[in-house]
Amino acid sequence: MNRQAKIIQEMSDREILLNLYITQTIMLVLAIVLGFFWIDDMSTFFEMFKWDPIQILFIGGGIAITVIIIDLLFDLYLPKEWTDDGGINERVFAKRNVFHIFLIALIVSVSEEILFRGILQTQIGLILASLLFALIHFRYLSKPLLFTMAVVLSFVLGLLFELTNNLLVPIFTHFLIDFVLGLYIMIRARKNNT
Repeated sequence: MNRQAKIIQEMSDREILLNLYITQTIMLVLAIVLGFFWIDDMSTFFEMFKWDPIQILFIGGGIAITVIIIDLLFDLYLPKEWTDDGGINERVFAKRNVFHIFLIALIVSVSEEILFRGILQTQIGLILASLLFALIHFRYLSKPLLFTMAVVLSFVLGLLFELTNNLLVPIFTHFLIDFVLGLYIMIRARKNNT
């Protein structure tokens, strides 16, 4: 058993959720601080949030569905050791109800996309922002497939933002992926416990 998996096993559900919420709060605070220094006119920041159902639902949703299908196929057909993240996602989602999974997915997608796309990508570019996003998922570094997926997803989210200039598109894509896969983990855990 690797060190990370052992640490996760020793943590309570409350500690895992607390760590999740703290890291997301840090990302949002970091986005606000960096935005204060880097963005001259806040109206340009708010202009990145455009309600465009075609972009959000069809482009963002279509990409999310594609990622979800690939992830589910990997989970079903590849060896478990290739797709095992050390039990973190299982611990985060397995015992939650639908509303809590919705809330977690919303908080994570909003805080991470505001920081990595809305602030970092607009200031340091797509490549650096995407690599930084992938690196915050450091738990995947020892898992080549999972880390590759994190890097690819990071660039996909960045490209969605570049192509649409609409932060709601990568936020919705990220949210839908996390929400649906969180539900999948919850349902699978409940099915295995019956």
